[in-house]
Amino acid sequence: MTDSQLHDGTAPLQIGSSEERLAELPMAALLRLLSDQTSTLVREEIALAKAELSQKGRRAGAGAGLFGGAGLLAVFGVGALTAAAVLALDLLVASWLAALIVAVLSLAIAAVAGLLGRTQVQRATPPMPEQTVATLKADVQVARSRVQEARR
Repeated sequence: MTDSQLHDGTAPLQIGSSEERLAELPMAALLRLLSDQTSTLVREEIALAKAELSQKGRRAGAGAGLFGGAGLLAVFGVGALTAAAVLALDLLVASWLAALIVAVLSLAIAAVAGLLGRTQVQRATPPMPEQTVATLKADVQVARSRVQEARR
């Protein structure tokens, strides 16, 4: 028996085979065909998912690099604005006091942003798809109850 034959000696069916040909096959051959096609489908879906994730990963990497560059330039801009604020306040008060006022305001803004960020991170943890887990558990319960009903 060759690899191109099923266990019962028949040739494997190709996609698009006629219904009459399927009807002639014994149950064992049909089950093997189903198993083979299911395995092939799963492998192809996994390959497709890998390719898609790889492409998305490259795009995400490029986007992250652009965000990093934008963040660095934003830090430079904030530094320039801070210097401008100190110089503007220097016209009204002593230089040390102008720098202290700008520093205290910057630290207050940073503290508020840090507290808001901590709150958002706490809301996002644990990093588990809780809704998906709950629906999967419900699906398992439904399947178990149907199996038990079928056994009765």
